[in-house]
Amino acid sequence: MNRPALLVDASVYVFRAWFSLPATLTAPDGRPVNAFYGFARFLLELLVREQPRAIVCAFDESLTSSFRNEFYPDYKANREPAPEELKAQFAWCRSLCRALGVLELADGRYEADDLIGSVMHRHRAAFPGFSILTRDKDLAQLVGPNDEFWDYGADLRLDSDGIARRFGLPPARIAELLALTGDAVDNIPGVPGIGPKTAVALLAAFGSLDELMARLGELPASGLRGAKRLQGLLESHRQTVAMARRLTVIATDAPVPGDPAALHRGEVDWPALDSLFAELGVGERLRGMVRALDA
Repeated sequence: MNRPALLVDASVYVFRAWFSLPATLTAPDGRPVNAFYGFARFLLELLVREQPRAIVCAFDESLTSSFRNEFYPDYKANREPAPEELKAQFAWCRSLCRALGVLELADGRYEADDLIGSVMHRHRAAFPGFSILTRDKDLAQLVGPNDEFWDYGADLRLDSDGIARRFGLPPARIAELLALTGDAVDNIPGVPGIGPKTAVALLAAFGSLDELMARLGELPASGLRGAKRLQGLLESHRQTVAMARRLTVIATDAPVPGDPAALHRGEVDWPALDSLFAELGVGERLRGMVRALDA
């Protein structure tokens, strides 16, 4: 069947389950399994519903070892490290993917976004398109003509035109938008006094961030509100904009499998799955969802 490959920003859905399900969901030994259980239900529901031929789950591995930290040590420094009980659940979620025959990717230097971007870049010709499951607007920059940004929880799907309508700019400009405004979630600095609406107006007027920064002398005559003030802000924050752009652009050179067949879902490893479910005491409901996969 000619279906798009599903690329899951898995950490988003693990964290969602961690915060939304009670910590009273525990394994027989008392360890919490709420994040694992919520992620398992999400993934199995997705597999049963979509029956994808190709699917990848990309996980973030570290908050402090990204290649971005090498040139900007404060990148994501505002985030608290994951507690040990959540780290354990991330490992179980990755084990679940492997047992279900789903390719799971993680890397110490590259984030989940970069792994997804690299899969798309490397295997564009092998698939009719890609569906990126996430709530992270950063990934909107990857959406091409045959792709979609899919916020699964909100049941919101956006193609490239939908992204342009929602954000005011096409996918190719999303990283540049964030370079101007900054991103507080990732501790990325922006230009003080430039918010999303102003950034959209600037990029729309000049076409790209490169053109904007190269033609700042033309800004006062652009007709944009507060153009002279904006010129001064951008002139004095050139280095900030350049740094932020390096941080917001998703890498496409992360180590990912070279054979597109690696993205195809494999057979369920029932012994591994039974062992994992028994250890975590998650019961029969998840097994029933697995049995429904190829029914």
